[in-house]
Amino acid sequence: MLETDPAVLLEGDTPRLIDEWQDAPILWDGVRFIVDQRGEWGQFILTGSSTPKDGDDEEGPMHSGAGRFSKIMMRTMSLYESLESNGAVSLSSIFNGSGVRGKSELTIDRLAFALCRGGWPVSIGKKDAAALRQPKNYVKIITDSDISRVDGVKKDPVRVGKLLHSIAWNISTEAKLSTLQKDVDSDMNTASRPTLTSYMNALERIFMTEDLPAWSPSMRSKATLRNSPKRHFCDPSIAACVLGASPKRLMDDFDTFGLLFESLCVRDLRVYSQPIDGKVFHYRDSDDLEVDAIIQLSDGRWGAAEIKLGANEIEKGVENLIKLKKKIDIDEMGEPSFMMIITGTDEAYKREDGILIVPIGCLKD
Repeated sequence: MLETDPAVLLEGDTPRLIDEWQDAPILWDGVRFIVDQRGEWGQFILTGSSTPKDGDDEEGPMHSGAGRFSKIMMRTMSLYESLESNGAVSLSSIFNGSGVRGKSELTIDRLAFALCRGGWPVSIGKKDAAALRQPKNYVKIITDSDISRVDGVKKDPVRVGKLLHSIAWNISTEAKLSTLQKDVDSDMNTASRPTLTSYMNALERIFMTEDLPAWSPSMRSKATLRNSPKRHFCDPSIAACVLGASPKRLMDDFDTFGLLFESLCVRDLRVYSQPIDGKVFHYRDSDDLEVDAIIQLSDGRWGAAEIKLGANEIEKGVENLIKLKKKIDIDEMGEPSFMMIITGTDEAYKREDGILIVPIGCLKD
């Protein structure tokens, strides 16, 4: 049909969903043409697990789609979507000044399980053993075939595995490409920088990685802002799988649990901020002040969050948030809508200093 009359694939009831459309980019222009003809909204949904393959201009979409298409990033399910967060605290509401109150029913051991299982829809509601196999299946398929399909260039599965392990080992950090390259080269033939870059680009194009960009606010401080992104997968279960971190092992290793917990919270914050036209960043400056998450809306409002798994780390997070507020040019950026500690604990409340304590098991969009 694609070779003879691709328009046939676009006929039928609407909204019409075309999955993995990137395997036939010519459909993009077909959809655009029909949308222009009909002049109606909501005619087609194009979904894909990667960006279109590289190729000649004749093989790819010829038109940007401006004015016809609206793009939405699809992510794995948040804890609220998987019904493990009760949604007592709304990110949208606290941007509007609402108070926080609630109690999470998500115990620390079930939080470890949810992290290792991930937000894959096929895993939700399955028995624990079956659910935990899903990230392993995903990683194997990516390593063996999908990463090569995206650009048509064969990639060494062993080298891909090494790269995934390095990203997992450096999860929630600003690891440079040179650091990843050293890990990949540790016990195998040297990978050139262009080769490693092509591997990283392929992982991004199949949406397996989604690094967290650095925030660039107006400052009253003389500290220099760092602009390196933090390394993250699309779902924290990938890192757990690659590291061999089962729920039980995480319960025995709270350092690793904490880093993966940060990645889980970043995923959920991205999901919750998207409906309110927000983006998530991280902050770090030359004074080594770090803040795990900055949520900024398109209207300029912003809030800051530190991510701390246990209650014993809350005061350190509070200290970082207070330091951040003193460094930001409030006249230019405006007062933060909120300052928040996201935790793995159970009680949601507002401290006397105004900082919110919000369990991840209470948060929603």
